Amino acid sequence: MEKLTNIQRLTDSGLVAVIRRPKAEKIAQIAEALVNGGVGALEITVDTPGVFSMIDKIKQEFGARVLVGAGTVLDAETAKAAIDAGSDFIFSPIVDEKTIEMTLRYGKISIPGVMTPTEIVKAYQAGADILKIFPASSVGPNYIRELKGPLGHIPMMPTGGVSLDNVTEFIKNGAVAVGVGGTLLNKQAIEENRFEILTETAQKFVSLIKSAR
Repeated sequence: MEKLTNIQRLTDSGLVAVIRRPKAEKIAQIAEALVNGGVGALEITVDTPGVFSMIDKIKQEFGARVLVGAGTVLDAETAKAAIDAGSDFIFSPIVDEKTIEMTLRYGKISIPGVMTPTEIVKAYQAGADILKIFPASSVGPNYIRELKGPLGHIPMMPTGGVSLDNVTEFIKNGAVAVGVGGTLLNKQAIEENRFEILTETAQKFVSLIKSAR
């Protein structure tokens, strides 16, 4: 039941922030800025030093307001470590069936990365909850629309290259949510501690997602 509620929370917001290698001393401020902007899920990539304690900290601090999970997960062992740290979901750039199995075993949301129709169907049959179309910039919004013809029953979430310029088209073409990294996590703004810029950008994304629906 909790998992279904969490999937609903993720898709209602429609916006997942991809936080790659943040500095430990800034993660709480980054998280707060994004949550205030309406982000539904925070993904911290597992190549981040101290990622599991970061997930644990953010989950404890913001868990009631936002989903927190791990990204760039390539195997089941890493997925288990992320789940032990409190992850609500597991993001992968690939399809690894053992990772999907591990995620499902603990009742968490599985979001593997796919590109071809065959990968999409195989991952969905293996139990994936949402399919991350990655890298989305290589295929563009029309690709989602084309996939929705034969595979309309499978929830898809483009990630990689999603921006304020194309998010409307991705949602209109059938994406249930989008994963956004660089556009949302403005490096210079973070460096200068101008976290309000992250909030403003998130609000723009959320507003565009709402109107596209």
